Amino acid sequence: MSLVLEGVSTVINGQTHIYPTDLELSSGTMNVLLGPTLSGKTSLMRVMAGLDVPTTGRVIWGGKDVTGMRVQDRGVAMVYQQFINYPSMTVYENIASPMRLLGQSKSQIDEAVKKAADLMKLSRFLDRKPLELSGGQQQRCALARALVKDAGLVLLDEPLANLDYKLREELRAEIPKIFEEAGSIFVYATTEPEEALLLGGYTAAMWEGKITQFGKTPTVYRQPVNAITARVFSDPPMNFLDIQKSGDRLLFGDEQSAPASGAFEELKDGSYIAGFRPNHLELEQQAPGALEFTGKLNVTEITGSETFIHLDHHGENWVGLVHGVKALEIGASLNVYLDPKHVYIFAQDGTSVAPAPYAVAA
Repeated sequence: MSLVLEGVSTVINGQTHIYPTDLELSSGTMNVLLGPTLSGKTSLMRVMAGLDVPTTGRVIWGGKDVTGMRVQDRGVAMVYQQFINYPSMTVYENIASPMRLLGQSKSQIDEAVKKAADLMKLSRFLDRKPLELSGGQQQRCALARALVKDAGLVLLDEPLANLDYKLREELRAEIPKIFEEAGSIFVYATTEPEEALLLGGYTAAMWEGKITQFGKTPTVYRQPVNAITARVFSDPPMNFLDIQKSGDRLLFGDEQSAPASGAFEELKDGSYIAGFRPNHLELEQQAPGALEFTGKLNVTEITGSETFIHLDHHGENWVGLVHGVKALEIGASLNVYLDPKHVYIFAQDGTSVAPAPYAVAA
């Protein structure tokens, strides 16, 4: 079974939510929709589910055109960040409800409900009503109901955002395995690049209603095909800097340059855009030949074990992510360092010209 979107678009009241999109998802795969708020993730999932009919294009499910088919006839399970449960039913009844609609036996239902409840740490609450549970427990109830539905297509729209860290990490590891074993197509929407990397599988980077790249998650992360994908798949977003290629050198500004070796050697002379992720900026020179830049420190954010530094570099806002708690003077001049092997090269229109050497070697 596969899910195929052919030229699917969504236009509501003259506003385009999804631009014409082609996408094919295979059974037993985990697929992440990664993008910021309003990038079109939920709109695309609604079309996949059958909640919305696309303005143009077709939805093919298992070789059959289901574009106009009702959601209840498609074998779809969907869980939102804002959980939905039946308040008058117990947790047990909520989880069992999809199986009862399918006419499954009492023993089958009981076995599946208890297994899902155990996974979701809900076994002690099966006799309670959802409103007697915490928010995280109510979300787990909604997830358990999706687990037992045995759906061919499972759509999770930021379902773990309201859960505590420990449970979130456990479910990220366990839920995909369960659905993959069942042969389902698993689609998971998130705004967090780190979550996409943890989930693995395949990732579709989304930006303003368009899929900018789709492929195996590590490949999309390490070798983005354009600057938009690189920005989406970086948290904080990737930093950029105008550079020049001249002969055998890359000229970075601040009178910094680096040898145009490896893939960079093939670049034609001219103007380009360099990109580098925040975690590759350093406060001390760690590698021989590291580039040195000077900027004004605007803000620091201490997260506990790490510090975000916000720099003004000749009018461009850069963000660095450095290890440890750093006592830095706001408004002061600050030197930062960048190893050239962490630099991506993009053309002026944003298309990728050369991935960072470290990414190719990974």
